[in-house]
Amino acid sequence: MKKINIAIDGHSACGKSTTAKALAIELGYIYVDSGAMYRAVTHYFIENNISLTNPKDIERALANITIRFVVNSVTEEQETFLNGLRVEDEIRMMEVTEKVSEISAIPAVRKAMVSQQKKMAKLKGVIMDGRDIGTVVLPDAELKIFMTADRDIRTERRQKELFDKDQLVDFDVVRANLAKRDKIDSTREDSPLMKAEDAEIIDTTYMTFDEQVDYAISLVMASMLEHRNK
Repeated sequence: MKKINIAIDGHSACGKSTTAKALAIELGYIYVDSGAMYRAVTHYFIENNISLTNPKDIERALANITIRFVVNSVTEEQETFLNGLRVEDEIRMMEVTEKVSEISAIPAVRKAMVSQQKKMAKLKGVIMDGRDIGTVVLPDAELKIFMTADRDIRTERRQKELFDKDQLVDFDVVRANLAKRDKIDSTREDSPLMKAEDAEIIDTTYMTFDEQVDYAISLVMASMLEHRNK
């Protein structure tokens, strides 16, 4: 069946990335983790002490950043590489989490990443998740999904994710970080988080992981049938 592009947007810790990865495996599609791309940029900025108030420093830094995704032959998990180095663990650290929304809101950063993302999707068969995929990066995607969940549930999920990476972070600290990120993502001037008019909503608050993946697959199948003759 003819391949389509799938855009998945939504709030932090609502299951976007895990759902996108599962769909990519099921469909044999390419998964583009836009969130990991912004995390990689944030990690680079922190490591190199890039001034967020100096446009020239930012432009020079972006010119030196190359991000790619590689599937680990042993674990079969997709991993993020920054300038040839694996940074999958580093970009999930709390120090990156605390700054990623601020750095992602910088217009030059978004312009650079959006340009890379659009190139990745030209051949179709791409699943991309983020906050402005359906509205800015892939406005012509055949299927758009907007995912959300109750903030307390999202906090529990993010706290467990951090714990699994040996980071013990207080519930209130994680919740405050999510609240801050929600506000920055939804109110930033350049490409704010919003639901595309034609996006399908998946509220994962009371869904198991298998349930949200099954529902997403049903949306994909329906979209494929709809676009098979177009």
